[in-house]
Amino acid sequence: MPYGDTMKKYRSIFISDIHLGSRGCQAEALSKFLKENTSDNLFLVGDIVDGWRLKSKWYWPQSHSNVLRRILTSAKRGTNVHYILGNHDEFFRAFLRFRLTFGRIKMSNRHVYTGIDGKRYLITHGDMFDRLMRSDGKWIMKLGDYAYDFAVWVNVRFNAVRRILGLDYWSLSKWLKTKTKKAVAFVHRYEEQVAGYCKRKGFDGVICGHIHVAEIKDIDGITYMNDGDWVESCSALVEHHDGRWELLFSKVTHQGVKDNSPALPASPAARPKSELELAE
Repeated sequence: MPYGDTMKKYRSIFISDIHLGSRGCQAEALSKFLKENTSDNLFLVGDIVDGWRLKSKWYWPQSHSNVLRRILTSAKRGTNVHYILGNHDEFFRAFLRFRLTFGRIKMSNRHVYTGIDGKRYLITHGDMFDRLMRSDGKWIMKLGDYAYDFAVWVNVRFNAVRRILGLDYWSLSKWLKTKTKKAVAFVHRYEEQVAGYCKRKGFDGVICGHIHVAEIKDIDGITYMNDGDWVESCSALVEHHDGRWELLFSKVTHQGVKDNSPALPASPAARPKSELELAE
């Protein structure tokens, strides 16, 4: 059933890569989602505010403030809100030693979550598993980030023409990710490194973001779950009160919500381990 048809409540909702402060942010779609879906726990899994973009050029429309208002209202009404920091909002990390909070919102680099199924899940944005985020590769990461931003800019204008022609929304950057061998290899390597780390540390699964690819799968006995993003996928990971995990997607046009699609089940496909090991 489409999530927009009726108010639904979950045990936990996980969203990441909102990128407030960037032109690619689908703030209106997210505000609608937060209005129509509630939970006991709300996890913001990194890159909520895009400090990289705001540092170079200020952009903050009312729709972005509306998202923050929705989140703060949820916290005020009793939802446990946890903010896990990512690379785009890493400027907050310098203040974590002071046990930083934002209203009733708790901030941290990671969180250990126990699901209804009794399993222990590591919640992390995931940038620590990205080799380009290490000090000697950050400049490449930022260059690639600007290229991605340009692709989103082109995509907005391309889809404006598609709307005039009565065609559905189509994502250029998402298409490039699935068609470019290096991009596909990067996603696979990232997933395997995250799962491998969790297995070595004794976790049953992981909940992350960072790569803007929503997924639920088993990797070598580790439950890997990526909640996607709110630039293209407009996706959220949810845990039902009966312990089921699902990904929810919203179909958008970069001018608000077009329509909603049903929640998708977990993918059973697993991939082999990566030969690359994350330095611990």
